[in-house]
Order: sequence, then structure tokens, then C-alpha cells
Amino acid sequence: QVQLVESGGGLVQPGGSLRLSCAASRIYFSVADMAWYRQIPGKQRELVASIASGGTITYANAVKGRFTISRDNAEDTVSLQMNSLKPEDTAVYYCYAHYYSGYEYWGQGTQVTVSS
Repeated sequence: QVQLVESGGGLVQPGGSLRLSCAASRIYFSVADMAWYRQIPGKQRELVASIASGGTITYANAVKGRFTISRDNAEDTVSLQMNSLKPEDTAVYYCYAHYYSGYEYWGQGTQVTVSS
């Protein structure tokens, strides 16, 4: 069974940093397009950052210059370094894997709370 397991969430003060990690198992990780999404209760899940199998990276405008996505194909992990965090970054963050064939997988989510 495919697993995407997120870690690294928690409570941080505004201006602080967190690093999220997603460990993948039982998938062909190196050929998967990976991404981080986030969701606030009552709102749609939104794309935060993505990194394609070929390395192309995109960011949501709201996080550009503050967040950095990276992947390690040897370890089957994707990470999201989040700096200069703001209260509006508070959300559940989800790891996502997508294949050209259309298959897609989601992690269970990790809570990030930015508050003083």
C-alpha cells in the first residue's frame, strides 16, 4: 500500500521557521511529481509548492521567497522549508504525489499553527 507520511508540523511564532518532510513508500518516487498543499477549515485545499520529477519548481504567490521545496530521490522524500511564517500560513499541510498516468496519492496531513 502506498504511503506518504508527513512530519515536522507544530506550533511556531510569527517570523519563525518550520521544515516539513514527507516520506514516501511503495511508489516509484523518482518519476512522481510531488507537491505540498494546505487546507484551512471551510476552505478548499490549495497548492503551496510543487516539484516535478524533472525538477521544475512552482510556488504559490503567497509563499514565494519564504518557502523552499526540495526532493531527495535517493531517500524518497520531499521537504518544505518554511521561513518567515505568518499567522495566515496556519493550515493542515498535505503531501501529494501525482503521475502522468493520472494516479495520485495524498498523505494524512500535518498541522502547522503560526501564533504568538
